[in-house]
Amino acid sequence: MSANPHNSVAENSDIDSVFRLPQRKLVVSENEIDLTKKSNNRIYILLVQESAGSAGGRAGGSGNRRISKVYGFSCIDGRCTRVFETEDESEIELFEIPYSAVAMDIVLSDGKPFVVQGLVDPELVRSYDESLKGITR
Repeated sequence: MSANPHNSVAENSDIDSVFRLPQRKLVVSENEIDLTKKSNNRIYILLVQESAGSAGGRAGGSGNRRISKVYGFSCIDGRCTRVFETEDESEIELFEIPYSAVAMDIVLSDGKPFVVQGLVDPELVRSYDESLKGITR
């Protein structure tokens, strides 16, 4: 039985719009990301603020990679809900930057493939979840 992509699009327009932001991002998920499937997942999206000289090409650079914003999504039965968002530096510091991120193919809610930089790492997702427990709002 296939998922109805039109329902997924409406339900997941928030996470789709974050993935489509033009800013460079690092994605860490508990499982492979296919937003057309009725599956469970935890997804963190870290927006990268590039500094002068930071690695952008193949040769790499000497600048710092800094995270400017973090989003957290919880997906249950294919419906992804934003559960966390911050631009607060003291909160962002709690999130380990995944330097081992690679090109990662994902599928957006409309069924279109999309490539992000990221990794599937359930342990890192659990560490992010633990970090959230220390943040009081």
